[in-house]
Amino acid sequence: MRAFAALYEALDTSTKTNDKLAALKRYFEHADAESAAWATYFLIGNKLKRTVKSGTLREAAIAASGLQPWLFESSYEVVGDLAETISLLVIDRAGDTEFDDTTLPVWVTQRLAPLALESPESQLELLPEYWASVPRPERFLITKLMTGALRVGVSKALTLRALAQARNLDANVVTQRLMGNWQPTAQFFDQIAQTPSGGDLRPYPFLLAYAVSDPANELSDAALWQAEWKWDGIRAQVVKRQGKAAIWSRGEELVDEAFPDALANALQLPDGTVLDGELIVWKPDAATPEPFASLQKRLGRKKPSAKMQAEFPVQLLAYDLLENLGIDIRGQPLRQRRQQLETLLRTSALRERCEGLDAANVASAPSLRPEQTGHTEAAPMGIQLSPTLAASAWTKLAEMRLQAREQRAEGLMLKRLDSRYGVGRISGDWWKWKVAPLTVDCVMIYAQAGHGRRAGLYTDFTFAVWSAPSGAGVRTLVPFAKAYSGLMDAELRDVDTWIRKNTLERFGPVRSVTPELVFELGFEGINVSTRHKSGIAVRFPRILRWRRDKPASEADSLTSLEQLLHL
Repeated sequence: MRAFAALYEALDTSTKTNDKLAALKRYFEHADAESAAWATYFLIGNKLKRTVKSGTLREAAIAASGLQPWLFESSYEVVGDLAETISLLVIDRAGDTEFDDTTLPVWVTQRLAPLALESPESQLELLPEYWASVPRPERFLITKLMTGALRVGVSKALTLRALAQARNLDANVVTQRLMGNWQPTAQFFDQIAQTPSGGDLRPYPFLLAYAVSDPANELSDAALWQAEWKWDGIRAQVVKRQGKAAIWSRGEELVDEAFPDALANALQLPDGTVLDGELIVWKPDAATPEPFASLQKRLGRKKPSAKMQAEFPVQLLAYDLLENLGIDIRGQPLRQRRQQLETLLRTSALRERCEGLDAANVASAPSLRPEQTGHTEAAPMGIQLSPTLAASAWTKLAEMRLQAREQRAEGLMLKRLDSRYGVGRISGDWWKWKVAPLTVDCVMIYAQAGHGRRAGLYTDFTFAVWSAPSGAGVRTLVPFAKAYSGLMDAELRDVDTWIRKNTLERFGPVRSVTPELVFELGFEGINVSTRHKSGIAVRFPRILRWRRDKPASEADSLTSLEQLLHL
């Protein structure tokens, strides 16, 4: 555990990529296989389930520190992180010789995992012993692991790059091997250099896009690019190998249980096929897909009913082919992969009809019009080819982009025709040209302190709009969104100062403030919601600017939001 704590501290205190890479390499060069496996597991973003409730952690820490509860809570409010507060306030033993040097795997498997099964009373007895047995850096880490909220200031790509270099492995093989679900054991770690077998249902690392605002000036000739809609769904890879299929989200989570209809469709594909595409809800005979809110109704459900599947039918809009007949074709240019994708879906559709598949076992889904797909053969039910947009000039594509919301899309995707399918974000190959966000002017009514670098500053805000337009008589402010990003550091400090001077009430860490400050809020989408008091839910809200020029009385109303629903 001491070695991992030293690595965490090195990563947390450095801002230089080369220094972080060197620290990671040193760790992986000396760590045993099981410790390296667990370290990799946490460094790339995996977490343990919460083992101890925060209330129990607080109670145990107050007893171990000897502080009054109010003083502990005041310290927590300043520090902004419970694990760090505990690591600072629980007193160390005298002398490092008394500290336990148990390894990371033992801490996780033999102490933290069993701790989750103990009663709160037993946890209150064990926690002070655990904290006292290690110095402050390790005390912080084990507490973070207990909360299931360990975050490390290093990217997954850099971690896997360091691992590959330290062990003299191919970085691409390591990246693919560590995709999806895996158990951090010594046996698995010793096998990561092996290319996955043909029956392995792991996905490939996703290729991601950068944002572009003016492709006519920033990119080359439009004829060198493939343009298509940027669908508002869930990015997914469909894997079919040796008679089995799996559907992976971009977050490397299996979503088979939420979409059994999509899994049934995937089983109709030939073995050795991996598709990259977008899961969306698209009802039969509809001209456009349903809003993302319809897809959300399917997310997280392990056994969606037949009624729900029929009401919200899911299909995959496929836009890339990564593996064909068991051959990895990611190194081929996009134009060649696209040709093979079109051939694959046509052939699969013909075979489906010829074999007379039982349609009752495969969820029905709409077919794009022939003029959209570029050919007349339909794909297997529930799997469709994402259409490309024919245009030889940026001006024409700009006109099409303005129609994105009518297509229930977020904008356009621009992909270089000769691009290979790489790993992560590769500058120059794939770009997302999104439409301008929807905006509304709203009033801040609540504020809460941030965490980490923002601890001690009020940075998380709740915003409201008026219940009726100006001049409509009595009006009240109705909360509708929360946001914490978008302001510059200097603006955050100014807002924080204002909040402290204009607090009306306190509700634990939250303050209600004088409804005076107006902000322009931007968001990607808007839908009707029965869960929110406003009746509205917005996607990805963020602060665009502080409207110092506008009084609260001139902020927008629910009517303004309702009008945006119909855009």
